[in-house]
Amino acid sequence: MPTIKRSAEAIWKGGGPDGTGTLTTDSGTLSGTAYSAGMRFGDDKGTNPEELVAAAHAGCFNMALAFGLTGAGHAPEELTTTAVVAIEKDNGGWTIKSSALTLKGKVPGMTADAFKEAAEGAKAGCPISRLYAGAEITLDAELVG
Repeated sequence: MPTIKRSAEAIWKGGGPDGTGTLTTDSGTLSGTAYSAGMRFGDDKGTNPEELVAAAHAGCFNMALAFGLTGAGHAPEELTTTAVVAIEKDNGGWTIKSSALTLKGKVPGMTADAFKEAAEGAKAGCPISRLYAGAEITLDAELVG
């Protein structure tokens, strides 16, 4: 199977505390969507990286679970997952410390134990969960202007 690639662009203008940025994705789901330090560390309305990671984790987990359940002959009627990503400052700087998934599922004909087992498998196997375990990060940096 070929490698699948998705991309997003972030533009930041100004300093850290007072700057603002925009996020744009290939799909257009985000198109010049504002983000800032106030949105990340304060109560300003708008998005932030941790919220986007939480959405990615919840969505990835639901999809992995749906595929697993369907493959086992138990296609779900509905899966609702909330992901809460916690970011904390420590000696090394700001770090995502956890992602807590809360799942409610409607899967006819499945026992609670089998559902929990399938959910644990999806938690371990979804690509965003695996990203938390570590991934190669490369960087190509160029100073312009």
